[in-house]
Amino acid sequence: MIFGFFLGKKNPKISKYIARPLIRFGIPLSVMGLLLKEGIDINLIKSAFFAFSLIGFLIILINICPIFKYRFSNYTLQLAGLIGNTSFLGIPIAIALLPSTTINFTIGFDLGTTLFAWIFGPFFLKEKSQNKNIPNIKGLLNALINSPASRGIIGVLFAYLFHLDKVLGNYLWIPARIVISLAIIIVGTRLGIITNQKGKIFDLNEEIKFSILLKLFILPCIVFLISKFLNFDYYQTSALILQAGTPTAISTILMAEAYDVKQKIASKILFTTTLISIITIPLLKIFMEKFN
Repeated sequence: MIFGFFLGKKNPKISKYIARPLIRFGIPLSVMGLLLKEGIDINLIKSAFFAFSLIGFLIILINICPIFKYRFSNYTLQLAGLIGNTSFLGIPIAIALLPSTTINFTIGFDLGTTLFAWIFGPFFLKEKSQNKNIPNIKGLLNALINSPASRGIIGVLFAYLFHLDKVLGNYLWIPARIVISLAIIIVGTRLGIITNQKGKIFDLNEEIKFSILLKLFILPCIVFLISKFLNFDYYQTSALILQAGTPTAISTILMAEAYDVKQKIASKILFTTTLISIITIPLLKIFMEKFN
């Protein structure tokens, strides 16, 4: 990230050249590596469905309710407020704080958010960058077929079909690590670009503040209430809340860079939520211990 930071200060356009091939090739390989390495069980499927459905429901709710639509007026704000950094931060935190038996529950949530982000995110941002019409069904189907996550899932199916899942599951961690490194470099470049704008790093408008509030406070509370309603046990609930409370995902910057939509907004939200999460994540842990 430090390397990316200085790179971004020197050459603000460099992140675009990294983001596009990363989306085209890196994300599908990462999705394949995650699924093939950890395997698929009922807890993974359950938490993936939970995350995917919840984010989808909240996106719909925001866009059909005028009061919410006013606060989150574009898809960049919405995605930044709902898609967390579950891969690079949420999973390591869960491994450190929770029993190993919850790992598939944790990975499932990450998978659900990753699939939603990379299936619908590019589609939403492309639509917004071109026009303000309601997305059409044909365009949505094309997005589902051509999204990076869908390519990764198709790759997993072929791996199982030809009995290559174990071999590929081990080897795909190598490109997955490269993807992580490049993604972190992109985050650094965007932070470097922000710091070039002296005095404006924390110049947050009202919309950005609401997106930060949704990501770090409102979403974890919603997940907690739903988990209690569904009668998840303490560790399952904890895994979901920790994932929901992670700062904004690197994918929001990758998509903003790739489709040239609201890059500064995505960068500021990621930068701010990452800093604030240093305090809020420990508070979530205390909250879980008290109310579970």
